[in-house]
Amino acid sequence: MSRLAVGLLALLMTGCSGLMPEPQDGPGRVIDDPMAIPDAVPRSVPASRYGNPEQYEVFGQTYRVMDSAAGHRERGIASWYGSKFQGRRTSSGEPYDMYAMTAAHKHLPLPTWVEVRHLDTDRSIVVKVNDRGPFADDRIIDLSYAAAAKLGMLERGTAPVEIRVVTPDEPTRGDYWIQMAAFRDAGNARQLARQLQGAPLSASPVIREGGDGLHRVRLGPLPDSARVDQLRAELENARFSPGHVIIPADPSD
Repeated sequence: MSRLAVGLLALLMTGCSGLMPEPQDGPGRVIDDPMAIPDAVPRSVPASRYGNPEQYEVFGQTYRVMDSAAGHRERGIASWYGSKFQGRRTSSGEPYDMYAMTAAHKHLPLPTWVEVRHLDTDRSIVVKVNDRGPFADDRIIDLSYAAAAKLGMLERGTAPVEIRVVTPDEPTRGDYWIQMAAFRDAGNARQLARQLQGAPLSASPVIREGGDGLHRVRLGPLPDSARVDQLRAELENARFSPGHVIIPADPSD
């Protein structure tokens, strides 16, 4: 393979977020209600044909791709990338969509789904890892613009996080949820979610639309009953009702 071809392959492997941040990068249109964006849903799919070499090189440093993502956890700093890369090809071959719940990681197989938990707020999201990056030493994951908005880190630009690989059989880290209300009108559900988002709570609101047409506003997931009790106390202090504790087999129920 020629040196030119090797160089082109390296550029492909770095994907959208692989290059150092450019001054022109930034946000896109304002997302009025980030909490209404559904999390990525883990699926069983074949590995990317393009995104999983044994190793690749960026800026003179060699990175190895993990053989398996099973059980992977790590803590570090998350960043995000946006409009500069919109529509560009990611390392998996998919076009980058800054309004989708995706992310870039240096080592995880593509694609992999991970839960990202903001360590300062305990807010969690689930994203699909389909790109390579970030290549700053102190950062472990680069979130899409939409994912960063939902995690609540757009303004600051970075956040301390824990990431954990999730699978189709186990999409979230907890079984407990607090349901605040159920509405026929999606607008009413979004309004309540915004009110909860603005309160000092340690869990994020999500909106689940069931087959019965109801839009359920829930807080969670929560790993155990102790966290349920803590959150219900926070709701009381914030002058909300304590809600209804549920343990669904599937958070979308």
